[in-house]
Amino acid sequence: MPRASTASSLSPAASRNGPLTAALWLIGLGAVCVAATEVAVILHQGGEFAWLTAWFPALGLVYVTTGLLAWVRRPSSRLGLLLVVAGGFALLAEVVAVDAPVPVAVGMIVGTVILAVIVQLLLSFPTGRLHTRTERLVVLAGYLVCLPLQAPLYLYAAGNPLSLADRPDLADAGLQVQRIAGALVVIATAALLIERMRQARPEQRRVLVPLSVYGIFALLVVPVSSALEQSVFDGDPVPRTILQLVSLGFVPIVFVVAASRGGFDRTSDLAELGVWLGSDESGRPELRAALATTLGDPSVQVLFRVQGEEALVDDRGIPVLVAAGANGRGTVDVELGGRVVGAIAYDAMLFDRPEEIREAGRIVAIALDRQRLTVELRASRARIAATADGERRRIARDLHDGLQARLVLLAVQAAGDNDRETLRAGIRSAIVELRELVDGVMPAQLTERGLAAAIEDLRDRLPLPIVLHVAGLDQRLRLDVESAAYFVVSEAISNALKHAGPAALTVSLARTGGLLALEVADDGAGGARARSGGGIRGMADRVEALGGELHVDSVPGRGTRVRAVIPSAA
Repeated sequence: MPRASTASSLSPAASRNGPLTAALWLIGLGAVCVAATEVAVILHQGGEFAWLTAWFPALGLVYVTTGLLAWVRRPSSRLGLLLVVAGGFALLAEVVAVDAPVPVAVGMIVGTVILAVIVQLLLSFPTGRLHTRTERLVVLAGYLVCLPLQAPLYLYAAGNPLSLADRPDLADAGLQVQRIAGALVVIATAALLIERMRQARPEQRRVLVPLSVYGIFALLVVPVSSALEQSVFDGDPVPRTILQLVSLGFVPIVFVVAASRGGFDRTSDLAELGVWLGSDESGRPELRAALATTLGDPSVQVLFRVQGEEALVDDRGIPVLVAAGANGRGTVDVELGGRVVGAIAYDAMLFDRPEEIREAGRIVAIALDRQRLTVELRASRARIAATADGERRRIARDLHDGLQARLVLLAVQAAGDNDRETLRAGIRSAIVELRELVDGVMPAQLTERGLAAAIEDLRDRLPLPIVLHVAGLDQRLRLDVESAAYFVVSEAISNALKHAGPAALTVSLARTGGLLALEVADDGAGGARARSGGGIRGMADRVEALGGELHVDSVPGRGTRVRAVIPSAA
């Protein structure tokens, strides 16, 4: 018969749990008192195997102790609670030592319930919660085997307060039914564990496999060793009892060790995130490491919502697609001031309810937003660098495939008998091509006459009617401001012509104080998705690199309006 546990000194983190810590101390002290009383009664009554029977209350104490430690370490998990419950049933089973009708009856009824609790522990590891209907049915079947199907063993056995008749035949038949039903429960449990291991990640599988194998072994030890007592142990109960004590005694230890080794166990309290935030920035760990340590999930990811990306990005600015429920992962948004600044991706096996993740997200929201700005700046710079590299490659390709080929052709023609007029036409064509190439890199009107003149020149070269409003641009602006503003206007016009089919465009440029405000509005199809395309994202990068802001308002059927405000100095 299985028995169980007691209280131990609680971890320092427990002192922060207030009433919970006090309640757990009471549970632990109560378990110690019960176990000590049972041991004293067993030893007082004496008997050939009293020394061996006295170890069963100690077994219950092991369950309660490890359960209390696990409970304090991760209060949101029911793993500790289940271990304490298992220890409680083990202690109840030993009240039969008190030679009185009620204690004897209670001990006989709950004698094997610890096995059902072990089934529940295996199927609910590491959160202590059952996730599927099949798991709940298997656990329910386990309790039915250990409670109702236990009844024939004491109802039809003589010499106990619950006996209805002395019918050894019915008691034996009931025992066989219980063993068969128990075997089916163990088989169903093993099947569910195998399926879970198949879906687990490799690092989790390395923990779940030995845990599951040992758990199944412990479940089988009690009925199998009892059935083989005569044939294997020659009727001697000592080896069988020692085997049961040892195998069941290691169950809670194996569970706690598995939780720690598998990254299933939390190593600090959520309150310590606040301490992390207040520590010296140069010496504190990175945000992801702090969350992983606190939550006990080494796979935790910190993701960011940055401008220019629809998907969340990691700390390198690379988009990450995380679908809730996919590959056993879950995500919780992190909000600051009513806006989503990022998300925390976590192992859904560890947290079947995300409340603890949300609480952690609220604690680190400001720090996450600060890191988000850094990631956003890094991603923006990377995109600007990539755009510049792409532009250089385009210029090199145009020079190689266009102007260089034309000049080589002119050189061949000059060496031949071609007339001068043909050469002049070729040279004029090369000059036009070179001018267009230079203009594509930096319009001559922009460098020579300024932003307003360059926009006017752009307007005059387009077939579509463009209404231009200019105010406050009597003085030249910094070249980087003029260049960014020109790029935004030309890109917005280009996007409208390509995708919106407008009948007319309006461009406004106005410098007031130290700000340059520009707007490009069309009456086209609308429906542009802000920051979704490379063109809009490129505009935003250029404007934000100068400390400005870009906004895109686009309603289907009502046109698109691109607005930017850029700090400017004459």
